[in-house]
Amino acid sequence: MKITQEFTVARPVATVWDFFQNVPEVAQCLPGAELLSDDGEGNYTGKVSVKLGPLNATFDGTAKVTPDAAAKTGLIDGKGSDRRGGSRGSVKVVYALLEDGPSSTKVSVDADVVLSGSAAQFGRGGLITEMSNRLIGEFVACCEAKLAATTVEERAEIKAADVKPLALFFQSLVAWLKGLFGGRKTPAA
Repeated sequence: MKITQEFTVARPVATVWDFFQNVPEVAQCLPGAELLSDDGEGNYTGKVSVKLGPLNATFDGTAKVTPDAAAKTGLIDGKGSDRRGGSRGSVKVVYALLEDGPSSTKVSVDADVVLSGSAAQFGRGGLITEMSNRLIGEFVACCEAKLAATTVEERAEIKAADVKPLALFFQSLVAWLKGLFGGRKTPAA
């Protein structure tokens, strides 16, 4: 399944690029993510917890992050599995930073996600896309807050908000349903 997102961060490209190179700090802005280790060469281990309706999974996995400083792009290649539920997932993410004015950066993200097991049922029909739209909003708010922090201590305290899984699921479901039926016109009586 392909997920494409774009968002803007109200900071210059160089500032956003430097922030994105601090993977432990970026991971703090990803709802449900926990970074466990860093080998210093772009290889990371961690886990991502997902709670949506009846699905309660914790994916333990690895990721390789390969940045291209000259092009201001990067590749994230990750995979993981949920030992309890038997779900597996892999993701390839390409991100690019583009100047969007003197003090603004447009970030584009193209992800190819493959899910198997019980987690795969949420990939059908665009529900994952709706949930990713909401999670990206939380990610951007956290990044903005970290970049606006005035002290190292203040910046360290800023983390992604806890995901309220039931609310996220129903908000995403409603948005997805509106998208499905929003273009249809009801015949006049």
